[in-house]
Amino acid sequence: MSFPQTAPAPLAVPAGTTGPPTVAGLLREISGVGRDRTRGGYSRPVFSTAETDLRSWFIEQATRRGLDVHTDANGIIWAWWDTATGVRKDAVATGSHLDSVPGGGEYDGPLGVASALVAVDLLQARNFRPRRPLAIAVFPEEEGSRFGIACLGSRLLTGELDPNKARNLRDPDGNTYADVAAANGQDPRFIGADYKALQQLGLFVELHVEQGRGLIDLDQPVAVGSSILGHGRWKLAISGEGNHAGTTLMKDRRDPLIAAAKVVVGIRDTARKYRDARATVGRLQPVPGGTNVIASRVDLWIDVRHPEDSVTAALVEAIGLNAQVLATGEGCSAALSMESLSPTVQFDGGLRDRLQQLLPAAPVLATGAGHDAGVLAAHLPTAMLFVRNPTGISHSPDELVEDRDAEAGAAALADSLAGLLGGARVLG
Repeated sequence: MSFPQTAPAPLAVPAGTTGPPTVAGLLREISGVGRDRTRGGYSRPVFSTAETDLRSWFIEQATRRGLDVHTDANGIIWAWWDTATGVRKDAVATGSHLDSVPGGGEYDGPLGVASALVAVDLLQARNFRPRRPLAIAVFPEEEGSRFGIACLGSRLLTGELDPNKARNLRDPDGNTYADVAAANGQDPRFIGADYKALQQLGLFVELHVEQGRGLIDLDQPVAVGSSILGHGRWKLAISGEGNHAGTTLMKDRRDPLIAAAKVVVGIRDTARKYRDARATVGRLQPVPGGTNVIASRVDLWIDVRHPEDSVTAALVEAIGLNAQVLATGEGCSAALSMESLSPTVQFDGGLRDRLQQLLPAAPVLATGAGHDAGVLAAHLPTAMLFVRNPTGISHSPDELVEDRDAEAGAAALADSLAGLLGGARVLG
């Protein structure tokens, strides 16, 4: 693929004008949506009232900008800025997601969506007319916080997730994806690979809050992404014997929660043996979960990451074998199953180089976090821009982007899109 080689002039709003909405302003509009009073931060799982309110907000914002908006069978919202021909082919796409992890930060997902809207404002303010169509995409269930599979929307779009499996996924309350989708106006019969939609796209650039500490030490507001660390999610079910907390002697217990406690420590210790590995248990659920009840089963979910996919596989195998040993020692059994797996992704070299030409001051950084851009990378050229997070903290209420960096990110995205769209300013 070739890219236009003439760098556009910076897309600043002319001095003395009111200018378009800002990223910070758009984020303030939605700052009250999905606040989690218990955990802090935001909880915006897919199909929740908070997430659907944000989707309605985006549709209204995109429509206000004259974009043609529709939601596809997989729940992905597309907002199109068409060329004069109206032909949707070889499009430049950008966007992110609006859902969150439980108790997540303000910027993970919405920053990319708000920045895409402001980038359009910046382009339109300069009477820019693209030669290629532009699409803003909002992907559902990127975090996988409700149904357990990260980037569910983009995985369905690309055919990387079996729609039958997706329809039968259950949330923590036992509701299936099919039932919840249907209750929210999405017909689950039609989810799945959409190659026609993919064929409309020429490339995808996702802007995202930096997840980790890099740009603050480099004294730069924006970076170009180089790669995504390989990662996956596994569910470990440890089964024992449920019983009464008061009548069962300690020596007679087959308590899966005790086994689970040992397994969690074992996961940490095992991961430390592999350089650059990450292994995390962020969710643990005893069944039935009563205070005066010895659990009959404990389900826990393990997130494992490493730059080399073979090392990820070896680490998971070691975790599984150790879990079986520890569970057996408590009179329990352990069964490990994979829920999702994303190999290490190297972003398209040509597109990355083009972004570096358009943003010469931006350093190049890798990320340890998964994104829809990583799923799409196997199907079309993709790239990422990261906006400085001075705390280095993400998936937490302490996640932060300063206002000036948010606007710098949107300006960088606008300059990038202008160069990739290959358009021109229309004087008038």
